[in-house]
Amino acid sequence: MRLAGRIAAAVEVLHEVLTRHRPASEALKDWGKAHRFAGSGDRHAIGTLVYDGLRTKSSSALRGGGDSARQIVFGTLVNHWNMTVDALATLAGEQHGPGALTESEIETLQQEIAAEPWIAADIPQWLWPQFEDQFGDDAVAQGRALAQRAPIDLRVNTLKANREQAIEALSRFGAKKGPLSPWAVRIPAPGPDQKHVNVEAEPAHGLGWFEVQDAASQMAALLSGIKPGERVADICAGAGGKTLALAAMMQNEGELIAHDKDRHRLRPIFERLTRAGIANVKVEEPSGQFDCVVIDAPCSGSGAWRRKPDSKWKLTRKLLDQRKVNQRDVLKRGATLVKPGGRLVYITCSVLAEENTEQVEWFLKSALDFSLIPRVQVWNEAPQSADGCSDTLLLTPHTHGTDGFFVAVMKRV
Repeated sequence: MRLAGRIAAAVEVLHEVLTRHRPASEALKDWGKAHRFAGSGDRHAIGTLVYDGLRTKSSSALRGGGDSARQIVFGTLVNHWNMTVDALATLAGEQHGPGALTESEIETLQQEIAAEPWIAADIPQWLWPQFEDQFGDDAVAQGRALAQRAPIDLRVNTLKANREQAIEALSRFGAKKGPLSPWAVRIPAPGPDQKHVNVEAEPAHGLGWFEVQDAASQMAALLSGIKPGERVADICAGAGGKTLALAAMMQNEGELIAHDKDRHRLRPIFERLTRAGIANVKVEEPSGQFDCVVIDAPCSGSGAWRRKPDSKWKLTRKLLDQRKVNQRDVLKRGATLVKPGGRLVYITCSVLAEENTEQVEWFLKSALDFSLIPRVQVWNEAPQSADGCSDTLLLTPHTHGTDGFFVAVMKRV
């Protein structure tokens, strides 16, 4: 496909996402099935433009002159793909293109209008006061970083390989050491003209050398302070990403219980455990008391907006309030499983204070036998927190080059 056709396809897919409220991944998959002539490079370029349009929906809509799919795609091309208005006008009028630009569209795209801060940051307006309170002068930069494409981060499985081996196995993809975590390997985010890297199709993945996991999530596992021989519960295990990291830290010694309220989310964990060579994990309801209880709590997912940008615009006050109720419920449940002297690790993939520090403050007021452990006492190489807090850790794309993640470690005294 020529670029004009790719632009027209992106407008078509984004229209489906915006008007029918469909997940972008589903809309793109259906478009590909209906247009078999499109190659993998075409599908990648179309998907990249759709996702970039969603990541930067507010600022692109401002540049494009409205919130239709056509206007957002045009605004994305000019604002974020650095395409000139003249080049876009030429492409749009080509055969199979999105249709010639009107004089009004050309005039609008040529203007650079001063954006309100939440528009410049591509953050929902109702969340902006919280962003400003938390990040101050960095709020716009923090939002913009959450609207960029994300790299592919991998965690080396130290039970089977080391970081140098994994980097060598993936060298043709530009793999290099990732940030913060000693296990992290990073592959740069692909550009619009590059194909997606399917690292899970690589032999090294089949051998259990690595798993896909953002460096921030790896840091959350590190801050648990788990040691071989301990008894540990991961009570919001999901598909098992952190379970695998924790098991590797335990070197297959001790006992690790993986559980999730939604049992369907656990289905991938069994194959992953086998591939990784892990023998100390049981997938069952936790009982008794543990040296460490890890809670990767249900949350807004705001820290992962780079990867799931459509969720940014679907988040509502009602949904966020429900997540906060879920977080308090799981904190109370997790606390009952911690033995005296044991640790409770609270994790979210959120950058919002009301899901993070405010929830920890609420918990500590109601659970007087718990106290915060400063992050540097758990791991002396822990970085500074993006929100300036001294005890807990907030990681963000702007400050740390990772997904947004929050970690608080508490001890039962």
